Amino acid sequence: MARRDAATAKQSRRPRSRPLKGEETEVKHIVETQNLSPAQARELVRRYGNDWRKIEEAAKTYKSDD
Repeated sequence: MARRDAATAKQSRRPRSRPLKGEETEVKHIVETQNLSPAQARELVRRYGNDWRKIEEAAKTYKSDD
C-alpha cells in the first residue's frame, strides 16, 4: 500500500498536460473578470488551483507588468 501512495504522490508533482475538469471554465472566468489572456489565466489556475484570492493578487501583478 505504501508503494501506491508514493506513486500517487510522485504523479501529482508532474505538470499537467491537459486541463482538469472545470479548469477551462475557471480560465474563461478569469479572462473575463481580470482582463488577462487565456494563457496567463491558465498559468494562474495551474499555479494556484482554486485559491481565488491568490489568483486575483497574481492577476494584479500581471496587469501592472503591462
